[in-house]
Amino acid sequence: MALTALLTLSSCGDQRPKSTSTRGLARIMCDESFQSVLEQEIAVFEYQYPEASIMPDYINEHDALDSLFKNKVDLIIISHDLTKEQKESLKKLGRGYRSRMIAVDAIAIIVNKANDVEELTMEDLSDIFNGKVKRWGEVSPTKLKNDTIKVMFDGSGTGVVRYMKEKFLNGGKFGPNVYARSSSQDVFDAVEQYKNVIGFIGVSWITSDLKSLEKPIAEKYEDLKTKNEVSIIDFTDRIKVMPVREDDKLQAYKPYQAYISSGEYPLVRTIWAIDASYNGTLDHGFYAFLTGVIGQKIILQTGILPAAEPVRYVEVQ
Repeated sequence: MALTALLTLSSCGDQRPKSTSTRGLARIMCDESFQSVLEQEIAVFEYQYPEASIMPDYINEHDALDSLFKNKVDLIIISHDLTKEQKESLKKLGRGYRSRMIAVDAIAIIVNKANDVEELTMEDLSDIFNGKVKRWGEVSPTKLKNDTIKVMFDGSGTGVVRYMKEKFLNGGKFGPNVYARSSSQDVFDAVEQYKNVIGFIGVSWITSDLKSLEKPIAEKYEDLKTKNEVSIIDFTDRIKVMPVREDDKLQAYKPYQAYISSGEYPLVRTIWAIDASYNGTLDHGFYAFLTGVIGQKIILQTGILPAAEPVRYVEVQ
């Protein structure tokens, strides 16, 4: 739909329709680790407003912020709000903005199905990141004891990388066993293929029970308008999702929505929409959609938590 609209607008010259909050063309930028969430938001928004076309660029959050400050784009989706310094920079540029947390996400730790390590502690992760631990046998008794641990991230400037550096290394450097892939999908593929790899990606990339995705868009839209519940979502069986345990706790947890909500899963982060567009533009219309009821319900169906809508889980018998 977006490509069709772009070609149509290009061919119409001065006759292209005026952009409004529900019509026109908007280019936005989104941290690549949130791509699977945003694509679902765009699909429903464009169905609800057929004359609207959202053109997303999935890049790292550093470049998304850079584009915002260089006035190349008005709406970005990243893992944190603007800092005090960034707010001042926009003010000096004469640009107003609005921002809101739209979701609570978690970093999923994934390994190959052949990996028989049962769980990881936060200390294990720190030692793996800084290079102190180099082989799986140094983590736990395992048949992979002599295999070198290879850590895979979704790039060098993404929100996942920034979060892990701040969480475990106080912003310092990773050890030599850490590698940057080009996308979350590449991380997933590497984990699925190689038994010694450990990957870090957003939870929405590993959910497998998103039955709403299989529905026609019209049916999905009606469900979003009328239903306020979600079935408990499981993870794909193509890889193994590793439970994580706080060092002073006995129980390890996987990043299910309930454990993200309760705070028992320890690797939790946020997703923010930052909008510097004028009221009445399509960028602002999509921002309002993301932060509104239907946009928040879509987030609930992706395996993470909406920031505004209450969560109701339904066990599927």
